[in-house]
Amino acid sequence: MLYYITLTTICNLNCKYCGNNPDPRIQPLNLSIPISDIKKFISIDPEPYICFYGGEPLLQIDLVKAIMNSIPAKKFILQTNGILLHKLEPSYIKRFSDILVSIDGRPEINDYYRGLGTYKAVLKNIKYIREVGFQGNVIARMAVSGKSDIYREVRHLVELDNPHFDYVHWQLDVMWDSPPYQRYENFDEWIENVYNPGISKLVDYWVNELSKGRFRGIIPFMGIMHTLLTGEKVELRCGSGINAFAITTDGRILACPIAPEFSFNRLGTIYDTKPQDLPYKVTVEEPCTSCEYLDICGGRCLFANKTKLWGIDGFRKVCKTVIHLINELKKARDVVADMVKRGMYSVEDFRYPKYPNSIEVIP
Repeated sequence: MLYYITLTTICNLNCKYCGNNPDPRIQPLNLSIPISDIKKFISIDPEPYICFYGGEPLLQIDLVKAIMNSIPAKKFILQTNGILLHKLEPSYIKRFSDILVSIDGRPEINDYYRGLGTYKAVLKNIKYIREVGFQGNVIARMAVSGKSDIYREVRHLVELDNPHFDYVHWQLDVMWDSPPYQRYENFDEWIENVYNPGISKLVDYWVNELSKGRFRGIIPFMGIMHTLLTGEKVELRCGSGINAFAITTDGRILACPIAPEFSFNRLGTIYDTKPQDLPYKVTVEEPCTSCEYLDICGGRCLFANKTKLWGIDGFRKVCKTVIHLINELKKARDVVADMVKRGMYSVEDFRYPKYPNSIEVIP
């Protein structure tokens, strides 16, 4: 299973859309339990994956190194804003299988949301990790909000060459704040006139690139297309509450790492439960469980399903973006299936993720 280890709730950036608000009343600001206790808990799992999480985990580089030195894991994964990557020694960088770096698209869009100069700083540090020998996956992890043009932002990132991203993924800036729609002039119009048309253009672009032998690692397209090609039913794709769990700074266990303050999300502690007792203690509920798209979508987001911070109407508006995405990929399924039949690609090429690496897949 995958274990997020929250090293700190503090971040060195102040992004416009981020709901991270470090509060010691919810959990200690920094890891406050012995690494040996975490090791004792995780070591029960014969195949653990560890993802370093925050806040910004690289504010606690010494803890990153100590855990990597102390706790055996099948793979190590890092979620980071990328600003401090240059401070991590190459010997540790090369031990990661996946480094997820927050970047939101074109420079002007990224810097509007994440701070002036962050785009250049991130690309400089991605060049650094490539130059020192990182052979794993660099994943652009985008947040998409009211000023974003999904077609232009994703295409910009997947076409970067030096440095390059192996994969691009995005999450919509939706349903994690209240009151809703704070960063949209008109959310309905943005979905109708910008986001959904951009998804349609992006699917056409992706399929056209495939036809030319260029496999662009657009994660939502890959994961959904694999399901459409195989017919395999999926569960909540991020794995929250199924095969992915978070350890807070004080040793509590969460189904989803972003919501320590919600009672539905707290499953116990590393001191009073075991990994094998965690799966399916909390799962998505209505309206997801009766949706005809559930076996393809998987439920989108456990946090959104349980909290519905935008109300049921807002929840359904976001669901419509997922349905549009799935339907556009359904239109392309036969074309992609023909490429597979002709040997250009294998079905396995589209499987994502191949192991739990903290990616949600569904935007």
